[in-house]
Amino acid sequence: MASARIGLAAALTLTRTGDVWLFRGRTMADRTIQVTTNSPINHVGMAVVLDDLPPLMWHAELGRSLPDMSSGTHQHGVQLHDLHDAVGVWGHRYKQQAWVRQLDHPVSREMEDAVLRTIARLDGTPFPSTTQLASRWLCGRTPVINRRSGRGDLETAYCAEIVAVTYEAMGLLTPGRRPNWYDPGRFWSGDDLRLSAGARLGREVAVDIGSTRARRID
Repeated sequence: MASARIGLAAALTLTRTGDVWLFRGRTMADRTIQVTTNSPINHVGMAVVLDDLPPLMWHAELGRSLPDMSSGTHQHGVQLHDLHDAVGVWGHRYKQQAWVRQLDHPVSREMEDAVLRTIARLDGTPFPSTTQLASRWLCGRTPVINRRSGRGDLETAYCAEIVAVTYEAMGLLTPGRRPNWYDPGRFWSGDDLRLSAGARLGREVAVDIGSTRARRID
C-alpha cells in the first residue's frame, strides 16, 4: 500500500475533476466486493470540481446516507455527493481507508460538459445485487461477451463502471470495452489502466480523515 499521506482538508483543496478516490474496508461486505471483483479495494469514485461548487464525488453505492446533489433526494445507486461528506461517511460510518490519485491531464470545458451530460444521464441508476455484480465481472472478462455492440444506458451500475463510463465520455479511455470490464482495482496503481491522450493517474496518496465528520448524515 502507498505510504504518502495527506490530511482531508488538504486533499479537498488539491483535488480536481477526474481525480479518483479509492476506498478499502475490512467488513464482510467489503471483503465480498473485493473477492467478487478480485480487487485490492472495494470502492472508487471520481472527483467533480466545477466553478464555485464545493468538491463533489460521483460514484455508485448501496447506501443513501447523503442527499444526491443532482436530484436533491436520498437515493440508492449512482449518486453525486458533497466530497467532504462522502469521504466522512466512508471513513467514519463504513470504517474505510481512503486514498486519492490525481489525474495528470488538463480538463477542458468540453470535458466538464461531458461529465455533466454523464451525470444527467446516469444519476439514480440502481446498484446491482451481489449476484449481478459477480456475473457482470465475469462476463466483462469473457472476450466474446465483452465485444462492444453499443453501450446504451446501464440498467444497473457499480462504482467502477460509473468512473469508467465518465472517463470514456471525457476522452480519457479509448472506446471499445464494455463498462463491466472495469472493477475498482483497475483504478489502483497495481493495474495497467491505459489512459488516452497522454493522461495518467498519479500514485495513491493516503487520506487521513481524522476526526472530521460528515455534515449531512441522517
